[in-house]
Amino acid sequence: MILPSRIWAAQTKPNQLVQVGFVGIGKRSSSLLREFLKQSRVKVTAVCDVDTTRRNHGKRTVDQHYGNQDCQTHVDFRAITENPAIDAVVIATPDHWHVIQILSAIEHGKDVYAEKPLTHNIRESVLLMEAVERTGRIVQTGSQQRSSREFRIACELVRNGAIGKVSHGFVNFGGPAKSCDLPGEKSEPGLDWDLWLGPAPMREYHSILSPRGIHEHYPMWRMYHEYGGGMITDWGAHHLDIVQWALGKDRSGPTGARRPEKEGDEKGAAVLYDDVVITHGQGIGVHLVGSDGEVQVTRGRFSLKVGQKVVASSLDKKGGVLGEELDRAQKAYLNDAKIQLYRSPGHVNDFLNCLETRKQPITNAVVGSRSINVAHVMNLAYRHHVNFQWNPIDHTFAKGSHHPAEWLTRTYREKWKI
Repeated sequence: MILPSRIWAAQTKPNQLVQVGFVGIGKRSSSLLREFLKQSRVKVTAVCDVDTTRRNHGKRTVDQHYGNQDCQTHVDFRAITENPAIDAVVIATPDHWHVIQILSAIEHGKDVYAEKPLTHNIRESVLLMEAVERTGRIVQTGSQQRSSREFRIACELVRNGAIGKVSHGFVNFGGPAKSCDLPGEKSEPGLDWDLWLGPAPMREYHSILSPRGIHEHYPMWRMYHEYGGGMITDWGAHHLDIVQWALGKDRSGPTGARRPEKEGDEKGAAVLYDDVVITHGQGIGVHLVGSDGEVQVTRGRFSLKVGQKVVASSLDKKGGVLGEELDRAQKAYLNDAKIQLYRSPGHVNDFLNCLETRKQPITNAVVGSRSINVAHVMNLAYRHHVNFQWNPIDHTFAKGSHHPAEWLTRTYREKWKI
């Protein structure tokens, strides 16, 4: 059998299964675990969670799939990230843990599929990009909208000038986080609460932060500064990523932020790309307006309007079938497109392909870090109720915006400082 040299040069050889460990076995991880178990080139060998019930549930899922009892279980993520027998790590833990665990994995020679938002703050984004550049590891961010056709077509239309020069736009998702004010509850046995907190400040257990057992909802730790960035970083990680893609800013970012009208408002803040203003809290997901038309897109819905004519739309019940509407827009404006964006074969498949080719995936560490920095910048405008100019290349406030550098990071408990 003759194979291309790139295959033999890959770290994982063609007949060798990728040994994968999972860190975090919750609501999102359950979906990812099913997806990875379907892959014929993967063997899931270990799962990790600080909750005994979820950890054992992950083991049962893996063992039932393979028909054995071989899946290892761990409480401490380092048993996976530092294990030389594991090739790749899937991380789906609360946001305040992401970068610490990703850095541990890549510094120990592993590739990583990590859930969005990739980082908890701007300093973490910088550290992660530097580490990936230094090590050459593969990191795929779980911002899977880039692997969906409606988002790629929408961005190609914008990038190829179908709606003219973009003047403004809107993104729609929930609001920012607040400081955690939950009272203490009695912690149940089977949960390592200290390890759940990790780098976050010590506080008493509360079930809103870490619901016990196998829960079917997304826990609301994400709505507190100590652990997440609210819906700004949760859903914003998806939709602001599409804004970055559409505007061609994967190596850059916004140049400023605008606060909402009133302090305490949960919508109305904006990020600025020079003279293009993207306002939070309106529309259907991502809505970009240009001199000649507009594009709207969210999951399963899409619309292109040029001049006064609706070229394609699946926005409402009267709209067409999504695939047919995308075909119509593509035929009208993209048949001879000069700019053709990355066509992913599926988010997990793209990651696994890149483990062989050693090329960076569609939402690599640079894309994921820079996109989530847009959300972090927007959150600063909300949290501190300020307008400011931003330097997207250096990931800091631009000259003339005199705000403390502490806003770009957080305080870590001593054991977990990075």
